[in-house]
Amino acid sequence: MALARALAPKPDLVLLDEPFSNLDVEMRDYLSQEVRRILKSQGATGILVTHDQMEAFAVGDQIGVMVNGRIVQRDTAYNLYHSPASFFVADFIGQGVFLDGTLLSPEKVETPLGLISGDRAYDWPRGTKVKLLLRPDDIVYDEEGNLAGQVCNKAFKGAEILYTLRLASGVEVLSLFPSHYNYDVGDRVQVRLAPDHMVAFKVE
Repeated sequence: MALARALAPKPDLVLLDEPFSNLDVEMRDYLSQEVRRILKSQGATGILVTHDQMEAFAVGDQIGVMVNGRIVQRDTAYNLYHSPASFFVADFIGQGVFLDGTLLSPEKVETPLGLISGDRAYDWPRGTKVKLLLRPDDIVYDEEGNLAGQVCNKAFKGAEILYTLRLASGVEVLSLFPSHYNYDVGDRVQVRLAPDHMVAFKVE
């Protein structure tokens, strides 16, 4: 009701501080999209404060990641996820693991999982030690994949299942499988690396 009263005068700017936090998931999703639609239709600007990353991704055209009262990156949801500007943002946004690696060329990093190439070039010297970010969508289920992993944990997410896999090297990674590939903890599965976006950070 308070939100409806705030929108009724058709303001140019609306400040929203955790407005959907007390709602169940379905109502939260519906109202957040409805408020976005209303603000767009009125040509108004909304500033939403939230701790829910998925809510921010769904509602915001631009998202600011704040730490200690300072915005450390302001960007689209896509860029925050795929092109984080700092190690903090990469670690904070979404899910993933960091592999120790060595830069062999501007686009290639040697890791415990083998050589990984990507779509970015880094101008650090050959041999530079880096932390390479692997997202769950960078590890793809493939019956013919060259990496074997044992399921350590699973989280059902509807259309997908998020698996924690322990690979032969001892490295644990996250991987999203279509939900009809339903494995139990302890099962072994085959996967392959498919990192479309290589995100690396120099170890200082």
